[in-house]
Amino acid sequence: MEDLVRTAGEREVLEAFLNSHRQVVVDKLRGLSEQDARRRLVPSATTPLGLVKHLTGVERNWFQHIVAGRPPDEIAGESRGGPDSWELADDETIDGIIASYDEACAESRRIASGLALDDVVPHPRGGEVSLRWIYVHLIREHARHDGHADILREQLDGVSGA
Repeated sequence: MEDLVRTAGEREVLEAFLNSHRQVVVDKLRGLSEQDARRRLVPSATTPLGLVKHLTGVERNWFQHIVAGRPPDEIAGESRGGPDSWELADDETIDGIIASYDEACAESRRIASGLALDDVVPHPRGGEVSLRWIYVHLIREHARHDGHADILREQLDGVSGA
């Protein structure tokens, strides 16, 4: 991925890095059993499947709520990325969580495609934030959780790396 965007424009670089991080967290679920995907290996509610569910809420919050201005009650599924976004219902599956995440990411891309990096939106705590800032924030958020997912996966079955 990095080789493809080394000389690209700023937006292409930001989008490529964010998309790469989006893919890594999903790839960490592939090959896990439903049981292992839910397994808690740390004291918090963090699980491999919970990471992807949480990032689904993060995507919805930033792009559908903050950028597009949709009220949370008009957004399908968890749309805050808060503490509740880590909790898994008994009927949630790897395939279902990945599908929801992929849909949220596709909607994020669609929303962002109509904006320039310098476009700003109101943020309840941060005043105004630009799309550029949101991309960097989401890259940071995904990178942190990719690292968490990598450690959890290594603890589960020894698989490590991107």
